[in-house]
Amino acid sequence: MKIEEKKEIRDRINFEISEAREQVGELVILTKPIAPDDAIGRISRMDAINTKSVNEHLLVKTQARLLKLESALSYINKDDYGNCRICKQPIPLGRLMMLPETETCVDCA
Repeated sequence: MKIEEKKEIRDRINFEISEAREQVGELVILTKPIAPDDAIGRISRMDAINTKSVNEHLLVKTQARLLKLESALSYINKDDYGNCRICKQPIPLGRLMMLPETETCVDCA
């Protein structure tokens, strides 16, 4: 992989990390407990609980992606970065730009 390509991917990873950290911060606020004495109707309360549940799931997924992105950032300087962990073939640049945390090519995924 060329140095320019790695720089482009590194920039993409840093951008994705920044976005993920911002999203985690927002989701932490949205997943705070709903107090039982909040003055909302029964239906509105059920809707708020459902929305909180969806946000909790999104928070877990975003935190997991953040860890993968940080791992990819620490791994990008190694010679085998950009190669599939299974078949050892190069992962296309387009795939790495879309999913910079990926460790496998499309065929092995």
